[in-house]
Amino acid sequence: MQLGMVGLGRMGGNMVRRLIRGGHECFVFDLNPDNVKQLEADGAKGARSLENLVEQMAKPRAIWVMVPAGGPTEKVVDTLSKFMSGGDIIIDGGNSHFKDDVRRAEALEQKGIHYVDVGTSGGIWGAERGYCLMIGGKQSSFEQLQPILQTLSPGRGDIPRTPGRETAGGTAEEGYLYCGPSGSGHFVKMVHNGIEYGLMQAYAEGFDIMRNAMSKDLPENIRYDLNLADIAELWRRGSVVGSWLLDLTAMALLENPTLSEYSGFVQDSGEGRWAIQAAIEEAVPVDVLAVSLFTRFRSRQEYTFAEKILSAMRHKFGGHVERPAGG
Repeated sequence: MQLGMVGLGRMGGNMVRRLIRGGHECFVFDLNPDNVKQLEADGAKGARSLENLVEQMAKPRAIWVMVPAGGPTEKVVDTLSKFMSGGDIIIDGGNSHFKDDVRRAEALEQKGIHYVDVGTSGGIWGAERGYCLMIGGKQSSFEQLQPILQTLSPGRGDIPRTPGRETAGGTAEEGYLYCGPSGSGHFVKMVHNGIEYGLMQAYAEGFDIMRNAMSKDLPENIRYDLNLADIAELWRRGSVVGSWLLDLTAMALLENPTLSEYSGFVQDSGEGRWAIQAAIEEAVPVDVLAVSLFTRFRSRQEYTFAEKILSAMRHKFGGHVERPAGG
């Protein structure tokens, strides 16, 4: 299947490489010509502009937008809509707000262009592991894009089946899911990222407690000099708190037990705030998610080892570069 990709950063470029390996024909554009050249070397067909990208593709076209949420995505979608035709599909795979998806879908539908929102999780590891995809839009558009979604997703792999799934059917086990109408894909991804904040905060605080078990404020007979890298590795083996986030934490602690390369300055990418705003609109209490977000705000004023753990996890799963220590 043909797919156009706009935005060839950490995730967009890797997605194209995975698709090419899966036998798809990819057309690519990025504001940085060097990124386009790199993908051309991997087998993609480069474009000089968004208009040139559209011109090269056969109808009905499907173009995936993988640029920062907000203004950049708005500009790309608006420009593409001027060159695309009825029956074409624009896919927003970034981290847009779900209400923006609803607005864009309604505007594009007046031109006969379909809009699909895809919450995309997988970070810099997705090229090999695959991407978890949460899809919103028309059911017919989802079905049209299934060859692309199947290639990008991880597939069942070696994860044990949930008891009872043998007769449940659907695509969830493959790593991609049609969630519902416009906005629902990014809504689910927004909640996913809010949960991610809470999980990361729990690990961060736990490791901070263990790191401070040698505090001089404690009686000598209950001071423990704990090997955090070994404990993280231990918990990966049979513990109920095992997870990919713990895998990445174990990796970071083994590389540098003090995490001295991280300042503890922790950014938030927006979805955590939106998840809490949605909870307020729904009158749903989200104590853990709210506190984890506020902790990130606090981290920009004072840093603890817990914030360094958070920085390390963000760098490991998404390639997010934090301020250097002392910066």
